[in-house]
Amino acid sequence: MTPDVARAAVPLAEVVRGGLVESVHLGHLVVDPAAGDRLVLGDPAVVIWPRSSVKPLQAVAMVRSGLDLPPRLLALAAASHNGEAEHLAGAREILASVGLDEAALRNTPDMPVYAPAAFEWQSTGHGPAPITQNCSGKHAAMLATCVVAGWDTAAYLDAEHPLQQVIRSTLLELTGDESTRVTTDGCGAPLFATSLAGLARSFGRIASAPVEAPTSPEAQVARALSAFPEMVGGTGRDATDAMRAVPGLVAKDGADGVYAAGLPDGGSLAFKVLDGSARPRPAVLVAALRHLGAERLGGTDARALAAVGQTPVLGGGVPVGEVRATFSGASAEAAR
Repeated sequence: MTPDVARAAVPLAEVVRGGLVESVHLGHLVVDPAAGDRLVLGDPAVVIWPRSSVKPLQAVAMVRSGLDLPPRLLALAAASHNGEAEHLAGAREILASVGLDEAALRNTPDMPVYAPAAFEWQSTGHGPAPITQNCSGKHAAMLATCVVAGWDTAAYLDAEHPLQQVIRSTLLELTGDESTRVTTDGCGAPLFATSLAGLARSFGRIASAPVEAPTSPEAQVARALSAFPEMVGGTGRDATDAMRAVPGLVAKDGADGVYAAGLPDGGSLAFKVLDGSARPRPAVLVAALRHLGAERLGGTDARALAAVGQTPVLGGGVPVGEVRATFSGASAEAAR
């Protein structure tokens, strides 16, 4: 695996204004359909920090360690949520289920990422807090796992803590990687590196688990995310809207331009936008899902999926262009 994310990066999306390409987003992408041609743009072996895209894998590790939550709250355990009322209530419910409260959270204080939720929170006299930070569901679930497993809750963010070691071993198993790189994510939790291809592979394994291993922790996480996508992101979030449009889809965005998704047939994708921008992610995601054959799945709402990928470029408050993927999901040239 090459550690250089800039090496071999290629265009993934372009920004068009008035019929001219105004800017281009480079990156790496791998799309592995269950049947058909593999699509590779850039270097699939590139080593990345998967950021919050890794949360479904972390949730699998927690279920393996004894975490037992209803699907709605398990989805929140893998969320980068908006900080809407249902998200805050869910995080508190997870904590209360093991006799804890917000004081136990050690994630970085922040405001809700959803502007209306942030306004409401601030208007009631509140400032940045761990409970409103987008990872509070994951941290609440980490604490609940520690209580169930009999592990120390004060040191749950230590990379050598038993919980984090289970997460690491689960990540290595599901990705098939051998990376030992570790850093700290924005929320304060340990973050283990993956290859781009390994991240995609892990999502294919999780998303196909309800068919392949229906009682497994992977299957529990997959069903939770696809059944409660509103808990994974929230209002206006592309991962939430994509999972609503495609039955059984497991999709998770991450900071700095990372995305991964898997389908029930085992098809999967992952990409990394080199400049870290979120702007091209919806267009790239939808084009990649089309290459996977998501539109052919029974129950898929093709119009809703198309809407996820539409990011208009505005001029004077009206659309004058678009952000579009550099490849067509229906006819992209395959590369091995």
